[in-house]
Amino acid sequence: MQDLIQRTVFREDHEQFRDAVHHFFEKEIVPFHAQWERDGIVPKEVWRKAGREGLLNTMLPEPYGSGGDFGHAAVLIEEIARTGASGLGFPLHSDIVAPYINAYGSKAQKDRWLPKMAAGELIGAIAMTEPGAGSDLKSVRTTAKREGDDYVINGAKTFITNGINSEIVIVVCKTAPELGAKGVSLIVVEEGTPGFSKGRKLEKIGLMAQDTSELFFDNVRVPVDHLLGEENQGFKYLMHELAQERLVVAVRAAMSIEAFLQKTIDYTRERKAFGQAVFEFQNTRFKLAEAKAQATMLRVFVDDCIALHLERKLTPERAAMVKLNATALQNRLLDEFLQLHGGYGYMTEYQVGRAWADARIGRIYGGSDEIMKEIIARTL
Repeated sequence: MQDLIQRTVFREDHEQFRDAVHHFFEKEIVPFHAQWERDGIVPKEVWRKAGREGLLNTMLPEPYGSGGDFGHAAVLIEEIARTGASGLGFPLHSDIVAPYINAYGSKAQKDRWLPKMAAGELIGAIAMTEPGAGSDLKSVRTTAKREGDDYVINGAKTFITNGINSEIVIVVCKTAPELGAKGVSLIVVEEGTPGFSKGRKLEKIGLMAQDTSELFFDNVRVPVDHLLGEENQGFKYLMHELAQERLVVAVRAAMSIEAFLQKTIDYTRERKAFGQAVFEFQNTRFKLAEAKAQATMLRVFVDDCIALHLERKLTPERAAMVKLNATALQNRLLDEFLQLHGGYGYMTEYQVGRAWADARIGRIYGGSDEIMKEIIARTL
């Protein structure tokens, strides 16, 4: 199946980059991903290889990245979705963690961390969620107390993507707990810092190859020059950058739908039941026709949001809308696609079952459905 629409959001250099990403994935990712799912982690060497190929920090200027824009980032996200390579934490590293450092870090901070992140020599994570605070970032309890030229960090984080592999973590913490949201700061902690430890690798129902863990901070002492931007401005920074994170989720969801729509069309054409191809049953064709119509509608919206974001015009409410719609449709349609595979849809040899389980987190991370609705409701 060709693209659902004639896409105009990507330039020629974006499509050339897609070819490079596709080649890398076919050689270095696809043959090994099933093993990584069994292992529960992607080897660090894969990150190093991706860095050497210019696949990390794609939207940051050289030497902090490969000098592209969000179009290059979107291409890589789409190829992750197209191949079902859900274990790769590249988008969080490149499109969430690195942009915080680029936007709010000093030149010394950017020079210290970003070139190594672009090379895959430092794997990034961001520690927002806590055992008692998920979407409600105002309620984080991790604290950073100023003592002379250091901050002393205490607290715990959970559900941290890239947690086991992480070598640099942006910690969302309270530098002025009495101020609530106005007392949040972002502080960078490097692996190996005394008092910073990683907990168990968390067992999930999906994203099996993605290392997700707990992080612990026990009197972790870091220099004050690890503060990103200004003290107590962290909540504002988070709100400003979350629109891109939500678009990342939507881009992935839209391509996942399209990839598995095609896989399901192919499967139902080949699979026989009651003497004919499953595709020949009217129910099957109608289900797939409805899926194509809805996927096309979503594709138009997602591409419009990509275009807006390339011009830095994507608003928080539009980002919330595209994430809400994309993930809801992804969850519903992947369930339909699994059903059309019958019993084989429940077997791991067919990717659709794994994709169905992987997709469920889309309605939770990056801000839950309920938070997206609240953001949209404020504009009514």
